[in-house]
Amino acid sequence: MGEFKMIKLVRVDHRLLHGQVAVSWFNSLGANTILVANDAVASDDFRKSAIRLAKPDNAKLVMKSIEDSIKAINSGVTDKYKMLVVVESVADASKLIQETDGKIGELNLGGTKPREGTINYSKTINLTNDEGAQLTQLQQSGVDVYIQQVPSEERQEFKKID
Repeated sequence: MGEFKMIKLVRVDHRLLHGQVAVSWFNSLGANTILVANDAVASDDFRKSAIRLAKPDNAKLVMKSIEDSIKAINSGVTDKYKMLVVVESVADASKLIQETDGKIGELNLGGTKPREGTINYSKTINLTNDEGAQLTQLQQSGVDVYIQQVPSEERQEFKKID
């Protein structure tokens, strides 16, 4: 996977880009660009403005729909950037990873909120059975899936709870 280091990290976080988490990941990765891949944000000027407030000063920030993010990654236009990619959901992460032809080798689970039918995996990760199955499928295809809130925290390999 070494040749695909233009995508430094893909992170699932229901809050997308926020405060210290954004800054700590961005800096620890040596990234220069943040891609927020989210359909709702791509068409919502208010949410775009809020996300811009959380952007580290030295970051280029791009906000695109999932489909446009996939197209950009596959076309090679993003290759010149060292990117932190943030998505809101496991479903979005799964689609992004599966449709970018092996360009993404790891997935960081940062935060998914408790919802109807979710199982608690860690203090910040709550997944439905379907989401757990999607993550297991990603692992079986060779993607390193792990839970880690901030870079200074120990990473915890994802294992589906049955």
